Amino acid sequence: MLFNRQIVRLDSAVHVIRKKTGKPLNRAAIIRAIIDGVLDSSFEVTAITSEGDLRQRLARLLRR
Repeated sequence: MLFNRQIVRLDSAVHVIRKKTGKPLNRAAIIRAIIDGVLDSSFEVTAITSEGDLRQRLARLLRR
C-alpha cells in the first residue's frame, strides 16, 4: 500500500511525462520500472535491515 504523499508525487510525475511525451503511462508502470531497475542492478537487496535503511541506501545511490 502506498502513502498518500507517494500517490500524489507519482501521479504528478505521470502527468508531467504524459504532457511532455504524449505517451500513456501510469503509476503502476513507474513502480514496476523502479522495482525492476533495483532488481536488475548490482544493488544488494539482502543487506537491507529495514524500510528506512532501503530508502536511505537507494537515495544515496541515486544522488551520485
